[in-house]
Amino acid sequence: MASTCLRVSQGLIPNIRGIVRRNYLNHGSVSAVRHLSTPADEKAAAPELSENEKKLVAEIESLNKDVENYKEKCSDLDDKYKRSLADTENMRKRLTKQIEDAKLFGIQGFCKDLLSVSDILQKATECVPADQVKTNTHLKNLYEGLTMTEAELQKVFKRHGLAQVSPLGEKFNPNHHEALFEQPIEGKEPGTVIAVTKIGYKLHERIVRPAMVGVAK
Repeated sequence: MASTCLRVSQGLIPNIRGIVRRNYLNHGSVSAVRHLSTPADEKAAAPELSENEKKLVAEIESLNKDVENYKEKCSDLDDKYKRSLADTENMRKRLTKQIEDAKLFGIQGFCKDLLSVSDILQKATECVPADQVKTNTHLKNLYEGLTMTEAELQKVFKRHGLAQVSPLGEKFNPNHHEALFEQPIEGKEPGTVIAVTKIGYKLHERIVRPAMVGVAK
């Protein structure tokens, strides 16, 4: 009896396996088939790549490497491009500043040459005795001509941005003044300008000639 049952069960097991396999296949369950398949069956079922497919895989890997290389090169070129733009912008600003300075200070040398003319006119008017101007008509006309010329020259200076620097009573500034002597003066704070022997000039806030001064000590 026992042997008969064993034979029956051995005959039913393959049939049960076949039924289960068909049910899983009918329901599209690939994982169930793999579960019922042996490793040897799965290895045998794995498709072999053809020569063309192997070549395509190799080409894809090569292209991926090329893409990475080109990405690195692109990043490097982008960095160089940005640096070049920054350098160009800095150069443009420097050139713009130089052009503006050339417009403002291009006449600096010419102004320096005219300062000596202004100094001579000033000394000439200061040397004329005031009492003789009233009595001497020719001297009066000459004096008036000199003062008018000096005034007109100062107007031209002002029109082109050239201004006088006369720091009497101000604090001594080594960037704007040149000290010729020091003298103790009662009631004057040390470093105060007490005398201006020659007026200075500045062109658009740039000192063309420092004022020659005496300083209290």
